[in-house]
Amino acid sequence: MDISVFQITWFVLWGVLWAVYFMLDGFVLGTGFLAGFLARNDTEKRVLINAVGPVWDGNEVWLVTAGGATFAAFPTTYALMFSNLYSALILLLFALIVRGVSFEFRGKIDNSTWKKAWDSAIIVSSFLPALLFGVAFGNIFKGIPMRNDFAAINFSYDGTLIGLLNPYGLLTGILFVLLFAVHGSLYAAIKTTGDLSKRGADLANKLWLPLLVVAVAFLGYTYPATKLYGNYLETPVLLIIPLIAVGSLLLVKVFVSRGSCHKAFLFSCLTILFVVFTGVTGLFPNLIPSNIDPASNLTIFNSSSSLLTLKIMTVVAAICVPTVICYKIWVYRIFRARVTNEDVLGDSEAY
Repeated sequence: MDISVFQITWFVLWGVLWAVYFMLDGFVLGTGFLAGFLARNDTEKRVLINAVGPVWDGNEVWLVTAGGATFAAFPTTYALMFSNLYSALILLLFALIVRGVSFEFRGKIDNSTWKKAWDSAIIVSSFLPALLFGVAFGNIFKGIPMRNDFAAINFSYDGTLIGLLNPYGLLTGILFVLLFAVHGSLYAAIKTTGDLSKRGADLANKLWLPLLVVAVAFLGYTYPATKLYGNYLETPVLLIIPLIAVGSLLLVKVFVSRGSCHKAFLFSCLTILFVVFTGVTGLFPNLIPSNIDPASNLTIFNSSSSLLTLKIMTVVAAICVPTVICYKIWVYRIFRARVTNEDVLGDSEAY
């Protein structure tokens, strides 16, 4: 079988892994940085943390897998990404580490100052990844200032950390933050009870309009700032992908207004999935385009591993990915019940 088949296959899997990660960890990040707005006392904060507690670390598997897939399937892309964007990625990594530590350490000492410090850490370490992931993908969509001489294996990067905070990158970051904020609010609504659940639904309803405004601005700004629309103009049938994203976002508003938060959360999941699919489809066959010289673009064809490596990875993925999916379905089914005040007050194992 031709190597291009495997290269395209792994590009699709690469996009799916990132989309699933954002869908799953998005509500954890959203719940985390909105905890200060949703929870009004220590008990409600514990309820929110326990709502994500059984699943947040399992969601990180998809991030590790997405990074691992990049490393194994497209090593040149991985190498340049983690060398050229080192500062931004280290900041992102530290934020994710602090978030996990905060969940575990918050309840270790029964002291208000201690808890407030870790509450602040949860908020900051949840907000930063949401923003930074958006900024990172915005810059990937836009292209980064790099030159690659593939024949001489000579690569140069002309950008800086501050340079990544350009208007389009920041707009994409704000889009991710609002997507995750609505997602997290809806998750809080369906996983908690009483006033906390109602506040989650109300906040999702209030945040939907700002999300719509930013989403429209993002779609409009994407045309002059990137080349993502090229594939859609060449193959109009692909427009079904962004249309599903737009339709799902509209249905979030319909169902949250009706009080059907479970359905609203489902369509929030679809919105995030298809927003990522929209960007990845527009990128193809690029992984990281250069905004200096199109000949320097890192594509699935000039940065992939060997045919043998891709074949072995495909076999492993065919076994492991369905296993992980089944495991995640089982975990979410086991912990499908709402978390109540009584659960955290009467259970010494709660956060």
